[in-house]
Amino acid sequence: MAEPLKGLRVLVVEDEYLIASWIEDILNAAGCVVAEPITHLAQAQEAARENAYDAAVLDINLRGERVYPVAEILSEREIPYFFVSTYQANDLPAGYQGRAKLGKPLKSEQLLQTLSSLVSAPV
Repeated sequence: MAEPLKGLRVLVVEDEYLIASWIEDILNAAGCVVAEPITHLAQAQEAARENAYDAAVLDINLRGERVYPVAEILSEREIPYFFVSTYQANDLPAGYQGRAKLGKPLKSEQLLQTLSSLVSAPV
């Protein structure tokens, strides 16, 4: 599974340090290139606007702020992403209910499979 992910530049937006570190470690071990995970909405918006990514992993709730403005930027730039959250899919705004979403706690296999499917899906 790691081969399709090798060299993939992934934006990780997660405000819980242990979860962010774990996601980063799993993705790095799979060959992805992950900058330090971003924990604040404003920083995530800037990164999504200005940096080159192949995909993104987004926690929905960032210290009480929703990540949807980052998702909008990624959509405009045609960068695929999925959500990780304790929220249920039907709790998402209508425009995001069809997006891939993994529940917490995550399993490494789920994370890698979802990312692999996301980047190999036809555009």
